Amino acid sequence: MFSLTPAIDRLSAFVSASHARACAFLLLLSLAAFLPGFSTLQPIDRDEPRFAQASKQMLETGDFIDIRFQDEARHKKPVGIYWLQAAAVKAGAALGVPEARTQIWLYRIPSLIGATATVLLTYWALLAFLSPPLALLGGALMATAVLLGVEARIAKTDAVLAACAVASMGALARTWLDWTRSLAFVPSRRNWLVFWVATAIGLLIKGPIVPMVWGLAILVLSASQRSFRWLRPLRFGPGLLLCLIVVLPWFVAIMIKTGGSFFAESVGQDMLGKVAEGQEKHWGPPGLYLIFFFATYWPAAAFAAMAVPFAWVRRKEPQILFLIAWILPSWIVFEAVPTKLPHYVLPLYPAITALLLLAVVNAGIDRHRRGAVATATLVVTVPLALMVVVLFGNWTLDHAVPWLALPFFALVLAVGVGIVSAFRRQEFEGALWRCALAGLLLTLAMYPFAIESLRSLKLSPRLAAAAKAVGCADPAVITLGYREPSLVFLTGTDLAMAADGAQAANFLAQPGCRVAFVESRFAGAFTTALATLPQKPRLLTTIDGFNLNGGHRLSIAVYARTPD
Repeated sequence: MFSLTPAIDRLSAFVSASHARACAFLLLLSLAAFLPGFSTLQPIDRDEPRFAQASKQMLETGDFIDIRFQDEARHKKPVGIYWLQAAAVKAGAALGVPEARTQIWLYRIPSLIGATATVLLTYWALLAFLSPPLALLGGALMATAVLLGVEARIAKTDAVLAACAVASMGALARTWLDWTRSLAFVPSRRNWLVFWVATAIGLLIKGPIVPMVWGLAILVLSASQRSFRWLRPLRFGPGLLLCLIVVLPWFVAIMIKTGGSFFAESVGQDMLGKVAEGQEKHWGPPGLYLIFFFATYWPAAAFAAMAVPFAWVRRKEPQILFLIAWILPSWIVFEAVPTKLPHYVLPLYPAITALLLLAVVNAGIDRHRRGAVATATLVVTVPLALMVVVLFGNWTLDHAVPWLALPFFALVLAVGVGIVSAFRRQEFEGALWRCALAGLLLTLAMYPFAIESLRSLKLSPRLAAAAKAVGCADPAVITLGYREPSLVFLTGTDLAMAADGAQAANFLAQPGCRVAFVESRFAGAFTTALATLPQKPRLLTTIDGFNLNGGHRLSIAVYARTPD
């Protein structure tokens, strides 16, 4: 019987023979996992186009201090991600990318870089705990994990934040393990610099999240030692000064520019609002992340769950204690906060990966444990359930079948069966390498084929294309009813929002080239208002689709009035 195990062993041995080879392999694997669908996926409402539009407005206005979405202040997150996105778009424009400011993939480049950096930094961090072949496997599992693949394709903060978190925690791990004499090598003299640079960038990206993760870990570890002396190599004095040098200029500038309202809104409303109640319909009960985990960390989630008994039994060992301190306190905080989104726990996934691999190498995974084989079958049931959802969605929304996705789904299921078989044979490393392969195949099934075929979800791109087809160079556009942020990003910052049919009709009556998008539920009032106009606009087309955020089918008429 043909077996992948010898080939996997040879590949692992060859690639992990040097750090350069390992990094090159992980870089190529990351690109293979993250690039499919990267440029073709439409702007994903609502957060992604909000970030992208705010970055676009920085380029339009030349104001790189304040953060705005149209005329509204967007005082939720610090400025770091907007600067990175604006730089990527400006570079794209300089290289000749047409209509660079409305190419969503350019705004995603920082996320792509952040996700790839997360993979490489996971490898680096895991070298403090594991041999190079196992650290390489850990990087591969992160590269093919569902959640990181999603964040690599979305123009917002979380992929870059994850890179900052794993860099700071990798540096902290080396400091801790050297203190406890569990590290086989002396950390670099620049270890403290890695820690603080990652922290400073993290502060500019998403405020206190990175310091929260390492701060909670430090409290747990220091309590175990009854001392903070182990932190001396991190040079807190120069490190905090470095952070201030990096972050203080913008924080002072935004305080002056907004009169302090940025901090009142970002801390008082956004951050504390998430702590007090579930914001923007993102409420979830405690324990929800544990449910998310089996999908977001697929395909290795089932095996990570089996490592929990090992972690508990050996929780006092320095390596295990550090990983628990990295995971558990922050996980509890995220579970306690009413507002829940799957990506919040992403900075903890590299530690889970390390814990899983330590369990594997130390015989901490018991194939004979009750329910172990049944748990392993999740690597098959999760993509099978996803395939059913995809087929149902495609048929229900567009009466289509994503035929090109089906062979890849079949391969995922076949590899999943191979994973379970390898697990039953107690070939745990081989099973995990097959997990990485399954994750890559699922990416190929989903992004270029299954999702791309869902035409009904592309309301905003189709409306923006209809506006361009009018024939005017720069038409003024108004929308009545449908007002997703993606529409603002694709049609222009000056997109007008009509309150009623009369306002939309009067907008079309004004001079110049004008376009109106009218959702069907407002069609009656709009048609009545049109009757009073001396010149009637023409109906260009009607676009039908499905608004995923609202959960409703929509029919939107496109009207135009062009100069005589």
